[in-house]
Amino acid sequence: MSNSSAKKVAFAAFIGTTIEWYDFYIYALASVLIFGQLFFPADNEFVQILGAFATFAVGFLSRPFGALLFGHIGDRLGRKKSLIITLLLMGIATTCVGLLPSYQEAGILAPILLVALRILQGVAVGGEWGGAVLMANEHAPKGLKNFFSSFAQWGSPAGNILALLVFSYIIRLPIAELINSGYWRIPFLASFILLIIGIIARVTLTESPVFVESCKQQANLKQESAPIIEVFKQATPLLILSIGANVLSFSGIFSNTLMIGYTTLALGVEKGMIVDALFWIAIVHFVAQPFISYFAEKYSATRFLICSAILAMASVFLLFPIIQQGTKASFIIGISLNVICYSGFYGVIAGYLSRIFPTRMRYTGLSMSYQGCAAIFGSLIPMIGGYIIFAYQTFWLPLALFYCGLALISIICIYLLSHYHYYDE
Repeated sequence: MSNSSAKKVAFAAFIGTTIEWYDFYIYALASVLIFGQLFFPADNEFVQILGAFATFAVGFLSRPFGALLFGHIGDRLGRKKSLIITLLLMGIATTCVGLLPSYQEAGILAPILLVALRILQGVAVGGEWGGAVLMANEHAPKGLKNFFSSFAQWGSPAGNILALLVFSYIIRLPIAELINSGYWRIPFLASFILLIIGIIARVTLTESPVFVESCKQQANLKQESAPIIEVFKQATPLLILSIGANVLSFSGIFSNTLMIGYTTLALGVEKGMIVDALFWIAIVHFVAQPFISYFAEKYSATRFLICSAILAMASVFLLFPIIQQGTKASFIIGISLNVICYSGFYGVIAGYLSRIFPTRMRYTGLSMSYQGCAAIFGSLIPMIGGYIIFAYQTFWLPLALFYCGLALISIICIYLLSHYHYYDE
C-alpha cells in the first residue's frame, strides 16, 4: 500500500471520527448544561440532573450492541461498508435530536424519544471506532501503524473543538432564552452538514488490503462461527484484558464532563468560563497528540503506554491545586498538564490493540474491547465521579485517587497483554 493511499485513508478516518466525536461531545455538553431543563419535569431539579446523566449513560450501554453488529459486518462484508453505515446512523440520529420537542411540549414522549435516539447514537459509535482504527492501521506502512491508527483518535479533540466552538456562544444566553429561542438545536442540526462531508470522504476509499487478503485465504474455508463466537471461543482472555487496557481512554470524560461539574458545583465557577477553558485545552490535545504518537513509534508501545499512564496519574495531583485558583488560566494550565499525558496514551492504544486479534475476528474483537469498556466504565465514570464531587465538594483527593485507580487498571492489563502473541500483518 502506497504512502499516499495510507494518508488518504488516515485522513478519512480522522474526518469520520471528528464527526462522530462532535456528535458525542455536543450531547455530553448538552446533558450537563441544558437537557435536564429541556426534557424532564421543570419542578424537580433532582430528576432533571439524574435524567440528563442517565440518558448520557444509555449511549454507552448501547455501544457493545453496535460493536457486535458492525463488527460482524466489518469482519464478513468489509470495513468500508460498516463505516459508511455507522456514519449515516450517527449523523441522522444526532440531527433528529435537534428536532425533538421539549418536555413542556410533549410530556413523557420527549425523554422517551431522546433515549431512543441516544441508543441509536451509541450503536453507531459502537461500530465506528473499531472500523476507523482498522482502516487506518491496515492501510499503514510497517513501522508507522500506531501513528496512522492515531488519526482515528485525533478525531476526538477535533470533534471536541467543534462542539465547544458551537456551544461557546449559545451557553452565554440565559437558560430560559436558550430553550425558548430554540438556539440549543443549532449544534445538533449542524451535524447534518458534517455528515455529508464525512460520507464523501469515505465512499472514495478502497477496502482494507489486509481484509481483502484474508478473504482470499478464507475463500475455501467454511465459516462455522460468527466473529463474536470466535472471539469468545479463542480470545476471551485477550478480550477481557483489552477491555481493561482501554479504561484510561475514557479519562477524557474526567477532563471534560467531570471538570465542568467540579468547577461549577464545587468551585462556583460560571459555566461559560470553564467551557472557554475547555476549548483551549482541546486545542492543546489536538496539537500534542499527533506529535506524541509519532514520537512513540521509536519506542516499545507497551513501555510507552505504561509510562504515559503513570505520568497521567502523577499529573492529576498537580491539576487540582492549580485549578483551585479559580481562574480561566489556571483551568487551562492545570487540565492541560493532565491532557498532554493522557493524549499520548490515547493516541497509541488504538494501534496497539489493533494487533491483538487475528484479521478474521479483528473488527469484532477490537470493537467489543473498546465498547465493552465504554459500557462498563464510560457509563460509571460520570456517575461515580459526580457522586464524589457532590459528597466531597472542594476536597479533591478522592476524585484524584479515583482517576489513579482507573489508570492503574489500564497499566496492569497492558502489562499482562504484553505476554501474548500479536497478529501484526
